[in-house]
Amino acid sequence: MKQQCVKVLKKKGEPVRKMLLELEILDNSLKIGVDEAFLYLPLSRKPAPGELESFLEETELIAFDFELQQKKPAPEDLLGFSPSYEVIGDIALLEDTDLDSQKASRIADALLRTQPNIKTVLKPLTPVIGEFRVREFEVVAGVPTTETIHREYGCRYKVDISRAYFTPRLSTERSRILSWIKEGDTIVDMFAGVGPYSILLAKSKKPSKVIAIDKNPDAVHYLKENINLNSAKNIEAIEGDAREEAKKFAGTADHVVMNLPHNAHEFLDSAVLLTKPGGIIHYYGITPEDNLYESSIKLIRGAAERAGRKVEVLEKRVVRSYAPHQYNICIEARII
Repeated sequence: MKQQCVKVLKKKGEPVRKMLLELEILDNSLKIGVDEAFLYLPLSRKPAPGELESFLEETELIAFDFELQQKKPAPEDLLGFSPSYEVIGDIALLEDTDLDSQKASRIADALLRTQPNIKTVLKPLTPVIGEFRVREFEVVAGVPTTETIHREYGCRYKVDISRAYFTPRLSTERSRILSWIKEGDTIVDMFAGVGPYSILLAKSKKPSKVIAIDKNPDAVHYLKENINLNSAKNIEAIEGDAREEAKKFAGTADHVVMNLPHNAHEFLDSAVLLTKPGGIIHYYGITPEDNLYESSIKLIRGAAERAGRKVEVLEKRVVRSYAPHQYNICIEARII
């Protein structure tokens, strides 16, 4: 089957293969192609801007005719059904909170036997709760831990998911925001968590500065670890309330990221205060399907008007389905 790939000289192939694995962009369902001089490394998705920059001179992006790898057993082959779970680092998080212990153990055993990257299987005991949006977990099988390192778009995020909120489901959205950033921009990430937006944006080398704020001391602890882990020099990590911190950085932001979809509307006055004339707010919300955008746009306009400013809506989109008839949406709004 024809698929996009990285063409690289054999003698330089192994470092490139390892980098593609690190980026989670190597398609392991296909056999690596080879001829007398070159390796052909299949890609699982289109590279994000700048993702392959470090070895562009040594490689070429082309289409190549690949053979399928021999299929390895999957969890559903052992179970007779497809279990619902998400993977954070080397932790598999079961999504059905109503599983009885016997069924949870069966699923965990199948995951550990067929997925060598999974070392721990957890079951949530609570929904996302509290000011810091965390959950309690039960270790079903494997290494008894809630801490892991998650890899995404060439970045590494150390996180204890019982102490700080993290979801891999926004990886594409985080990459999309990168396309809005221009060289020299100043970014304020109002609810930074362990840094998945801040660090990806900072590592792109585009922004001059990223100000990453979070009220959860555990999240900021991991944020600081992740800044070092990723050698992201241009981030200032701040533990504090985004409303108070906004007063210190008023009028400095080219971009304000508001990834707190259930409560971001409560911080819109502060976001407007942060934004310089012509700056852009990236606003996230949870909205019903019969009113996806208008109520949120009204809230953004209201905050701008209270500050004597105007709004230009640049883009509005559904990020993902959140619950039946409920959607996680994003609105890009320029504050004039």
